[in-house]
Amino acid sequence: MTQAYGDFYVVSGAFDAAALDQQLAGMSIRFDPSKTSRRFSLLDCHDQSLRTSGVLLFEMTGSLRLVSADGQVQTQRTKGKGLFAQDLPKGPIRTALRGFPPLRALMQTGAGTCEERVFAVLDDLQKTQVRGRALILSAGDGQVSLVWVQRLRGYDRAFDAVCAAMGQLGSGGGLGAVFDGLSPHAQPYQAKPDIDLDRAEPSIQVATDIIRTYLAVARQNEAGVIADIDTEFLHDYRVALRRIRSVLSLFKGVFSDTDTAELKQVFSDLMAPTGRLRDLDVYLLEKDMYFSLIPENLHVGLRAMFDRFEAERKQQLARLTRKLRSKAYHASMTELNARFKPPGHIQPGANADRPAFDYACALIWKRYRKVCKLARSIDEETPDQIVHDLRIDCKKLRYLMEFFAPLFDDTDFKTIIKPLKKLQDNLGRFNDCSVQQDSLLAFVKDQSTAQDQVSAHLGLAAGGLVAVLDQRQRAERGRVIANFQHFDSPKIRTLVRRMFHQSKE
Repeated sequence: MTQAYGDFYVVSGAFDAAALDQQLAGMSIRFDPSKTSRRFSLLDCHDQSLRTSGVLLFEMTGSLRLVSADGQVQTQRTKGKGLFAQDLPKGPIRTALRGFPPLRALMQTGAGTCEERVFAVLDDLQKTQVRGRALILSAGDGQVSLVWVQRLRGYDRAFDAVCAAMGQLGSGGGLGAVFDGLSPHAQPYQAKPDIDLDRAEPSIQVATDIIRTYLAVARQNEAGVIADIDTEFLHDYRVALRRIRSVLSLFKGVFSDTDTAELKQVFSDLMAPTGRLRDLDVYLLEKDMYFSLIPENLHVGLRAMFDRFEAERKQQLARLTRKLRSKAYHASMTELNARFKPPGHIQPGANADRPAFDYACALIWKRYRKVCKLARSIDEETPDQIVHDLRIDCKKLRYLMEFFAPLFDDTDFKTIIKPLKKLQDNLGRFNDCSVQQDSLLAFVKDQSTAQDQVSAHLGLAAGGLVAVLDQRQRAERGRVIANFQHFDSPKIRTLVRRMFHQSKE
């Protein structure tokens, strides 16, 4: 159900009728004596997609309410916590959330009590001229009021006066003020935070800032991994650690060889327990797609396969959860964080003091040339491993460009990144097809009996999937070649040379 209660205002703190009275000459406010007070939970995903899009979703007494920036309220009798938007029952909330990230679950981002009040604005003859409604949300020490003012026919002047007064009382921050008021110390999560860089900044400082930033990102995802809210927590945790490993690998000579080797091993060890769990997550997320790839008469084997994937996932998650909860893990992460806080405890290398801009140009230009040389050699007969190598080199180039992006013109950067990203998407799908084929074959082998036999249904299903994935991989190879030509266009070559090669001369 969608409702429009009237003109909408957000007020920091409780709705102060006395303050409004003072601004309304000849009028006064009277609240209906009845009032309700109920518990509410603010809902959003870890990325706070609803907050950034300017809407408010909360759950209260078995119902969801979605408040838009203009004050429209949509209500649906259902629960939302722990669900994905696409899994909500059909209704106005599900429709309104159709753009919500499909891999993100709705989770509680705040909670408190909601007091709902109805009021009227009266003239000096005690005649109602304006009606209104207020939701007073309280959480901890924070309080915010959502106020709707309703026009009554024939009393436009009174309505305008009340709206002018409410404009003076309103926070001016829209629905963002609700989050700020109820959770004043909460920092919005960013998977790729902005990092301030200066062109003359020493490269060791750049590397240290990036590593420290992504260590914090990884840690922000630990609780979500443990609670198993959605699979994106583990994905973001792994990406944050992968970015750190890329810094250690790509920023050659910034740290000492000894520290670089040690840190590479530390972060490799952190990543190791997450790999199989992530692979299983990908399989389970694409379960419906797998069933659509092979004939229905092979589905019985596929169901058996996914039953085993789900059982293994529980084991892998339990193992990782124990690690993330351990005192040893927390001590290790605390120590790592301290090493990258000033004054740092990392020994500098030969390139430590090299200015960031000069160093960035050298690194990006070198990696770009390597990507182009390798990509130009690929054809229909090139071994898969060479294509995999290109994927890794493209990822390293992308990381470098994103790390140093603040030092360069944003428009030029986006012009280069767009075709690079498209090429990466092709390479990623190519790699996924290859990895999934190998993984399926390994899975069948692992499930074999001592006589090297496996369930006929399971073996047939896996074989059918491998055949389809092989066809997809071949098609993706052709797209890799075609999309590299876009990335290797004269326009992009000229732009890259101007930005990263001539700039440092």
